[in-house]
Amino acid sequence: MRLGHLSERGMTELHKRNLLHGVKTCKLDFCKFCVLGKQTRVSFMTVKHRTEGILDYVHSDVWGPTKESSFGGSMYYVTFTDDFSRKVWVYFMKQKSEVFDKFKLWKAEVENQTGRKIKYLRSDNGTEYTDSQFQKFCEEHGIQRHFSVRKTPQQNGVAERMNRLLTERARCLRLNAWFLSAFGHRRLVWHVTSSINHHELLWVVRLQKRYGQEMQLILVMNIWLSCLCAGA
Repeated sequence: MRLGHLSERGMTELHKRNLLHGVKTCKLDFCKFCVLGKQTRVSFMTVKHRTEGILDYVHSDVWGPTKESSFGGSMYYVTFTDDFSRKVWVYFMKQKSEVFDKFKLWKAEVENQTGRKIKYLRSDNGTEYTDSQFQKFCEEHGIQRHFSVRKTPQQNGVAERMNRLLTERARCLRLNAWFLSAFGHRRLVWHVTSSINHHELLWVVRLQKRYGQEMQLILVMNIWLSCLCAGA
C-alpha cells in the first residue's frame, strides 16, 4: 500500500534493481481495490456495415441545442446518413420533438426519388427516437430499429462523426468570413452539407452507388453560393 498499489511488473522491476530490501517474492495476491481503482472502458472496434444498396442502412442523430437560435428560430438539426453512399440529409428543428415529423418527410422524399425502401435505422436511445408513434410507424413500414447503448455514442459513430464534421466546417466558415455567431448557423450548415455531398459526387463510383448508372456532372461554384445564401 505504501507504493500506491504498484503493479506486479513494477514490483519486479524494483526488485531487479535491489530497491526492495527484505522482499523475497514479487508475486501479488488478488487486490479488489486495484480492480476497482484501475478499471478502464475497453476501446470500441471499428465496424463496417456491408450494405448492398442505398437506404439499406441509415444512421441518424440530433445535434443541439445551439447557444443562439438561427433567424428562423431553429436550435437543433437532425441528420440522416446513408451507409452505402454516405450521402447526408439535414433538417433543422426548433424542438427535438420534431424528429419524427422530419423523418417522415425525409422518408417520403428519398423513397420516391430512389424507388427503394429504408430497411434499417440506427440511432441513439433518445426519447425523440424511442417515441411510441415513431416505433409504431417503423413497424408498419417494415423498418428495423438499431439503438445504441445509453451513454455510448461510439456505437452510433457514423452519425456522431457527421455532426462533428458539419459543426466544425460551419464554425471555420463563420470564423473565416467574420460572421457573427447569430448569423445563420443554419445557412452555414446547409453550405457545408452541400459541399460534402457534391464532393462525393466527384467520384464515379459514388454516382453509380447512388443512382445505379454512370453520370456526368459539372460542379459550379454558384451552386455552393446559392446554398450559402439560402434563407434560414
